[in-house]
Amino acid sequence: MVDLSVNFCGMQMDNPVVPASGTFGFGREFKDFYDINILGSFSFKGTTKDARFGNPTPRIAECKNGMINAVGLQNPGVESVIKNELPELKKFFNKKVIANVSGFSVEDYAYTCELLDKEEQVGILEVNVSCPNVHGGGMSFGTDPACAAEVTRAVKAVTTKPVVIKLSPNVTDIVAIAKACEEAGADGICLINTLLGMRIDTKRRAPVIANKMGGFSGDAVFPVAVRMVYQVSKACNIPVMGCGGVSTATDVIEMMMAGATAVQVGAANLVNPYACKEIIEALPAECERLGIEKISDIIGVVE
Repeated sequence: MVDLSVNFCGMQMDNPVVPASGTFGFGREFKDFYDINILGSFSFKGTTKDARFGNPTPRIAECKNGMINAVGLQNPGVESVIKNELPELKKFFNKKVIANVSGFSVEDYAYTCELLDKEEQVGILEVNVSCPNVHGGGMSFGTDPACAAEVTRAVKAVTTKPVVIKLSPNVTDIVAIAKACEEAGADGICLINTLLGMRIDTKRRAPVIANKMGGFSGDAVFPVAVRMVYQVSKACNIPVMGCGGVSTATDVIEMMMAGATAVQVGAANLVNPYACKEIIEALPAECERLGIEKISDIIGVVE
């Protein structure tokens, strides 16, 4: 019997498979397909201080081996999430959930995280620093080590639960940013978020999506994600959650060998609602094929 259990930032999980934020809603959308309690956990829809309608449509563009999205963090706001979504979630999910938080100022992040930190169902705060800093010229917090560290310190100052910083791959030196977050008190790192991409409708001679550019995800980004997970896990002393282009049990194992303690599945959920279920079911046989008795033993084995 293969042991699939892992411990990520103090949160014990039955297996390392975690649906990524933005691809699994608040769980309700998937609970009728299968019992989502088989998941290690899941990261719920990116939540901001205030409700957001999101970007204008069209928001989605298909690509070879992937997709581009510019949804724009549409969500009901943190107070509505706490009042409506979390009580509903408790009815069908009996594990701790990962709360994904976004913001447009340091104060936004701190406010939202402080509220979610008080919720019993929340096991980890996943702080997405790929958002534009409205007070810093519009560049994302995650592209500058000092800005990423500032957000980390502000959130850690008002929370007690593990804080995991989700980083953007749209940078020159991912290690410098990850180390800055670690030094500022981050308990873990999640990477990668989406790459910046664009599609053009050649008939209309115009961008496919209204926002012109958006986040590119799917199978095609997997090698980039593996590379960044490897670099950061070797440079930092805090655990890494791998994310980006994962769609099979073999991908999960490869990501863990690169250094990930747990692995998120994103775009694959939008193609196949059973993606995470199928990956979890396939993991034991794939581990046995590779001579793995305990999946946590392979974390970071690649030198």
